[in-house]
Amino acid sequence: MTADNGATSPEAEAYGAGATPDTIKTWLREHRIEEVDCAVPDIAGVARGKTMPAEKFAKLGAVHLPISIFHQTITGDYVGFEEDGESLYAESDLMMVPDLSTIRPAPWASSPTAQVIHDATWQNGRPVEIAPRNVLKHVLELYDREGWVPVVAPELEFYLTKTNTDPDYPLEPPVGRSGRKGAGRQAYSLGAVDEYDKIVDDVYEFAEVQYLKIDTIIQEGGAAQLEINLLHGDAVNLADQVFFFKRTIREAAFKQNCYATFMAKPLENEPGSAMHIHQSIVDRKTGRNIFTKDDGSPSGLFFNFLAGQQTYLPAAMCLFAPYVNSYRRLVPGGAAPINVEWGHDNRSAGLRIPISPDSARRVENRLPGSDSNPYLAIAASLACGYLGMKNALEPREPVVGNAYRNDHQLPRGLLEALIALEECEELRGVLGKRFSHVYLALKRSEFEEFMRVISPWEREHLLLSV
Repeated sequence: MTADNGATSPEAEAYGAGATPDTIKTWLREHRIEEVDCAVPDIAGVARGKTMPAEKFAKLGAVHLPISIFHQTITGDYVGFEEDGESLYAESDLMMVPDLSTIRPAPWASSPTAQVIHDATWQNGRPVEIAPRNVLKHVLELYDREGWVPVVAPELEFYLTKTNTDPDYPLEPPVGRSGRKGAGRQAYSLGAVDEYDKIVDDVYEFAEVQYLKIDTIIQEGGAAQLEINLLHGDAVNLADQVFFFKRTIREAAFKQNCYATFMAKPLENEPGSAMHIHQSIVDRKTGRNIFTKDDGSPSGLFFNFLAGQQTYLPAAMCLFAPYVNSYRRLVPGGAAPINVEWGHDNRSAGLRIPISPDSARRVENRLPGSDSNPYLAIAASLACGYLGMKNALEPREPVVGNAYRNDHQLPRGLLEALIALEECEELRGVLGKRFSHVYLALKRSEFEEFMRVISPWEREHLLLSV
């Protein structure tokens, strides 16, 4: 994107294979592809799908998967069917339609393999309302009706850790090129990034092969914690890129015999990992940023968008922090915002207005964790801003100074966050009531399963003391 108006550069669009069997065959042949991974992002953002020979994929026939892939918890249970009707208990098939603009090589595969994201539709071609990619598209349709085009840029934090085959043992930073474990409190250190230069080099190499555009990679504050920043652009495209990057980074780590994790809080005494989302809105007809008036000052819609975020983000927290672990990041003194205040170039605020030209005025939502589904996190964030603009809401005064010291303004745990979404009819209406029902059912099931686990803290402090 250009810094001024959010337009996508030609280079950023230089991928895809066309929409006909002939163009697909040509692309597959040019890349010597033997297999194709047909991927569908599920509720958790996990890739579900099928692998098939390239020759079969080139025919562009229907790929069928059962509806249950969108009713599956992170642990593998199936819930949330009640709203959809008894017929779906029969594991009815959905049609998965490839978005050929997303086709990319999978450079880590042992044989030449491509990967392509699919959209879920009913047999009649209607989008499946509970599919995360469709949820985001639905929110974007609401913007389109107003003549607005969102422009987003995610920042994705993650940790590198030693391989860990026993979940009973805490994670540890991996050994770097110096022969020592990664150390925390090294934010922005070039030397700390260089400790894991083989992994970083592989990420860059894999990204180039996949036509993924990296803005920057930096060292964050945790031990072996990195951040990758993506270029601004179309919301669906950027969510797709986060989806691809998570897989890419994990594979680059595997290649160097360690893990890359997007858990929100993987290490007890280190800061959590976020997925900050930069957001601006462009007028479809003029291409100009609607957050800025002709004289360069902030527009009314800018303040409405901010107010929508302040009003509805607490109700959307279960989409930004989707697991019990997510809330371990959102605690006082945890280097993560615990508020929905807004401020100019203030990272302690949940909503930061970065330094930028007036034409690139934007809002950075700093609440989502890196464990969130990028499609749902972007959809929820834009939904909050949309409601603010439609309802002409007004924000509070900007915060000055350290907002980390302010009162906790967000749900303190997953169950509280689920109740907040359930009680917010407006937000559920924008995201889709059917999706909201299924999502709430899934997350309640995951919470109940977590509550059956006895933690080391309980054994240490309660076993012989109570």
